[in-house]
Amino acid sequence: MIRISALALAASLAAAPLAQAQVAASSRETNPYVPLKTFAPLSLPSPPTAQRGAAGAPGAAYWQNRVDYSIDARLDPAAKTLSAQETITYVNHSPDTLDMLWLQLDQNVYRPDSRAGAQGGRPRKAFTDGYAIEAVEIEGVGAVPFLVDDTRMRVTLPKALKSGGQLKLKVRYHYTVPGLFGGRTAWGSSSAGEIFDIAQWYPRMAVYDDVRGWDTLPYLANEFYLEYGDIDYAVTVPDDMIVAGSGALTNAKDVLTAQQRARLAEAARSDQTVMIRTPQEVAATGPAKGTKTWRFHMSDTRDVAFTASRGFVWDAARINLPDGKAALAQSVYPPESVGEGAWSRSTEYMKHAVEQFSTRWYPYPWPNAINVAGPATGMEYPGIVFDGVDDAGKTLFWISAHEIGHSWFPMIVGFDERRDAWMDEGFNTFIDVYESDAFENGVYGPKRDSEYAPGPGAPADQIAEILEDAAAPPILSRADTIREKYRHPITYFKSAFGLTLLREDILGPDRFDPAFRKFIADWAFKHPKPSDFFRAMESAGGEDLSWFWRGWYLNNWTLDMGVTDIVQDSGPAKGARVTVENRGQLVLPATLRVTFQDGTRRDIRVPVETWMQSGSHVFAIDAASPVVEAVIDPDHRIPDRDRTNNSQRRTPAA
Repeated sequence: MIRISALALAASLAAAPLAQAQVAASSRETNPYVPLKTFAPLSLPSPPTAQRGAAGAPGAAYWQNRVDYSIDARLDPAAKTLSAQETITYVNHSPDTLDMLWLQLDQNVYRPDSRAGAQGGRPRKAFTDGYAIEAVEIEGVGAVPFLVDDTRMRVTLPKALKSGGQLKLKVRYHYTVPGLFGGRTAWGSSSAGEIFDIAQWYPRMAVYDDVRGWDTLPYLANEFYLEYGDIDYAVTVPDDMIVAGSGALTNAKDVLTAQQRARLAEAARSDQTVMIRTPQEVAATGPAKGTKTWRFHMSDTRDVAFTASRGFVWDAARINLPDGKAALAQSVYPPESVGEGAWSRSTEYMKHAVEQFSTRWYPYPWPNAINVAGPATGMEYPGIVFDGVDDAGKTLFWISAHEIGHSWFPMIVGFDERRDAWMDEGFNTFIDVYESDAFENGVYGPKRDSEYAPGPGAPADQIAEILEDAAAPPILSRADTIREKYRHPITYFKSAFGLTLLREDILGPDRFDPAFRKFIADWAFKHPKPSDFFRAMESAGGEDLSWFWRGWYLNNWTLDMGVTDIVQDSGPAKGARVTVENRGQLVLPATLRVTFQDGTRRDIRVPVETWMQSGSHVFAIDAASPVVEAVIDPDHRIPDRDRTNNSQRRTPAA
């Protein structure tokens, strides 16, 4: 037992704060880093509730409304129009009584008076009239009042829809399919006939959730937030056209030849690509004599899209899924895209990506994964993706893997892309990294999506420039507020690199992978928010990550570590002292590599706890040989803004 007099103890307690204040003041004079700012208690944007638990999983009271669609559509290639009638079965699982419904009318974004046109980020040079809504009815009631406001439509209910109730809403409409200016949905020419990539093509229910009630953000540039259900749809086209769409084709006998059906059956058993329709058969196709109606069904989906052309070459191969299940990888493309360096390998790329993503993260849930070469390039929908006619080589591999990777984010895990585009784009870019490394031993790798700082250099060095840009927005910004200059660097690259840091340098794969898989499984076909993800990774990953969420996601802070001093104690057996500083407000774990005079070296872990109370730390190095060099982050794994101060050399005494 140690005895201390009351007087001595009082003197000690009085002196301690003074000494600490003097040290803190001295540190602030030379080092701008403020530990209490980085490690302050963090309140996440959304608190835990009965619907969204503290561990980041859906709570016991979680609810979600359901939407099923039945759609009959007709595509007129000559007039470039699509007309349809849809029946929406809407089930109110919320605890609330609803006196109105809100729908999304994305085709209205192409109107010259759309709010998106005033945004200025992506100027449009051509326009359409958007949706022409011909009728809105409720089954058993008849016509009901509706209001169209930009890309939204409000339907006033004559009788409120109570909790647990359902109704059938019928909408009849038509619109002009945009040309190449459509971007995400469009028609365009090819050598063997026009290609129609049809998406965002039916009025879709807005989400009513536990966070905001009706989420009615207008469609400006960022993508979708949709409810889940089953979708049956029929598309009538001239009988010389091939239609490929989300989900399963349910009437193959009515629209395919016996030979095409036999080839599809062969492809379903084959790990090698099987031709379903050859270029020669495309060339031999005669003019249309009538129409055909193609029917599709898709379960547990938030959307569907399709493509149609008389000029499609078509191939397919089996996708091997976990637990002995299977799906079918398919590609449709015009004859000019044929080639082993181009679209003739598309199905191979799709098959590999879906198999890898299914094994690594979560099994692919749908019967087909279709890649389309057409006018709407680089766009994703459940079970089908649109890429470019001219894509080839590593570009085709990368874009195919990326777009079908969106099946996981946000098609399975239903992120709100309109508010949080960083979640679907960043998460998907993150899983791309490992797919590029895995395909044929990395022949197309590495993929490290930085367009902000192109050229040589490790990804960490490239992203350091983003962090140093004072005008760059935080990741956790509303998606539509992020200017085009920063959209890819922040929404894709910084978001993805944050997950790479979390997996490789903060948690490690053994903790990250199970936590990430659990998050996906918990939120499959549901609506997680950013706070749910943050809590899920902390709880299952076993780490308080508030410092990381604050520095990487809520702020665009910089990182700057340096080695400032090496002091060799007298006598080589007494070791050395290496001083390391953190001068940026962001902290990350790092490696301190110490090299000794005898040629050996030692790596020392520098955890983030090093910087909890101070921006400077002295590491005692116990070694018989004198230290000649110390380097922080020698492998350029973290985005250090100033690498000129990362190392110190010392010349040992002779």
